[in-house]
Amino acid sequence: MKLIIGNKNYSSWSLRPWLVLAHFDIPFEEEQVLLSGEGWRETIRKKSPSGKVPVLVDGDVAVPETIAIIEYLHDKYPAKGIWPSNRVERAKARSAAAEMHAGFSALRNYAPMNLRASHPGKVDIDLVAGDLKRIDRLWGDLLSNSDGPYLFGKFSGADAMFAPVATRIRTYQLPVSDMAQDYVEAIYALPAFQRWLADALKETWVVEDDEIDVINARRT
Repeated sequence: MKLIIGNKNYSSWSLRPWLVLAHFDIPFEEEQVLLSGEGWRETIRKKSPSGKVPVLVDGDVAVPETIAIIEYLHDKYPAKGIWPSNRVERAKARSAAAEMHAGFSALRNYAPMNLRASHPGKVDIDLVAGDLKRIDRLWGDLLSNSDGPYLFGKFSGADAMFAPVATRIRTYQLPVSDMAQDYVEAIYALPAFQRWLADALKETWVVEDDEIDVINARRT
């Protein structure tokens, strides 16, 4: 089984299924394609049905889209506990994951994942205030119910979906509640995340479209 991913410093969607595979000790190979440079889009189209990463390749099956990959892994390895075992909790976890997949566009657009960077004060908080308010409420409700450290107690597919948000909060020092900040620290403490982070910090490629100074310059 192989996971095709983008740059580890920037590719938030690649991080999500990679964390699931790594945390739950599912054997896999990774293949990295760059998200910049000459002909990079054509390179990805040759490997991905959707022309995007990540893509999970399992034999002659290719599964694009992060949520679909996580569901595929859950179905293939049901004993791993990728989603909570309780039916109601599982529904809540999938609901949270789906909301992450479809929403939080302000955070995506104005605070891109950039693990190598530290950019306090460079994101206009007014632009992301609504998303941060929803994050505080969503995480707060789930963590209060589970007693943490993860959204449903143990690390699950829902946490994998929200891990890139945790990195945005740290990179840009975005204002969130103490409970949300503790959750950010829990994501960073996860051994699988630490492995990804270590690789990201070694990368030297720059994707200008994901650099906050470039984004802010274009806005103004």
